[in-house]
Amino acid sequence: MAGKAGNKRDANHLRAPAVDSKKPKTNNGSITSFFGVPKPKVIGPIPTSTPSPSSSFNKLKWVSSLTSEQKELLQLEIDTLDESWLAQLKEELVKPEFLGLKRFLCKERQSGAKIFPPEEEVYSWSRHTPLHQVKVVIVGQDPYHNYNQAHGLAFSVRPPTPAPPSLVNIFTEIKNDYPSFQRPANKAGLLTPWAERGVLLLNTCLTVRAHQPASHSNKGWEIFTQKVIELVARVRTRGVVFLAWGTPAGKRVISINRARHYVLQSVHPSPLSASRGFFLNQHFKKCNEWLTERYGADGAIDWSLSSKRNTSNPLAMIQNPDPADNSKSPAAKDSGFHLSEDVIGGTVKAADGFEDDLEALEALAAEMTG
Repeated sequence: MAGKAGNKRDANHLRAPAVDSKKPKTNNGSITSFFGVPKPKVIGPIPTSTPSPSSSFNKLKWVSSLTSEQKELLQLEIDTLDESWLAQLKEELVKPEFLGLKRFLCKERQSGAKIFPPEEEVYSWSRHTPLHQVKVVIVGQDPYHNYNQAHGLAFSVRPPTPAPPSLVNIFTEIKNDYPSFQRPANKAGLLTPWAERGVLLLNTCLTVRAHQPASHSNKGWEIFTQKVIELVARVRTRGVVFLAWGTPAGKRVISINRARHYVLQSVHPSPLSASRGFFLNQHFKKCNEWLTERYGADGAIDWSLSSKRNTSNPLAMIQNPDPADNSKSPAAKDSGFHLSEDVIGGTVKAADGFEDDLEALEALAAEMTG
């Protein structure tokens, strides 16, 4: 059984970067064994395996139905989009809007522009989190636009790149919910373990020009990723948790059926907005409480990314503060973000070179000028 095998795996496997070109191994590890979430009422048993929506999809037949131009434009999707997603999104790929997007990207590359993430990682989210395994959707915005940052998963970065400020604040909030949580070693920010546990880390725009944030916005990606979100809401009928941080992400989940799914919204975790409602929102704990009600204990997400702590009494760690943690309150913690002297009228960057959230910057500007 996949779930039983997943529980036997040593937590040390989380330290090694996953390879995007391979499909992730199923990992049904429960946060109850790590963090000890209480068991609410269970609504039916969780299936040990779920049939893939692509089981009846004939990929070769579909590819043979494409025109020569469509095959050329869609080669990346044919080669790297996981079949569970391709089977459901194939009609979107041949629409004029998406083909126009692909023509735009071709021209970008022909002009010599450097595009992030690397081409083979644009759809890594689909391979790490097949459609039939999605339990949580975290909605991001634009990919990181510097070297060795974006790799196809929202908020995630590969080693040795340190976690950007917004992700540091996400880690801080997880620790607020689960005091036994430990940040990855070496200030890392690789989130593939979450993706392999059913957390879809989806940016609304999937590519960007190097050093030019939002340069590929409004070119067609937003239409496509909105269809991805709507597809999850339609296909995952038992229920999914949507985490939407910031106004742009909130707009993406407006049409979600709240009777079937659980939508959690707040301000963005950017250092410019986190203190206005992201800290102490308890989204990670609320997410798991809802999933446990729907799927049973095995439905909760194990948010751990480090194997440093192995407590024999995880429930006590949740209920009581970490006695070894003498740090300041979340809002006062140093996230590693420092404002430049010219906040208004200039570009605000983190010390590590990451662009900050545009929405949070605009909100701060309004406060300072209003």
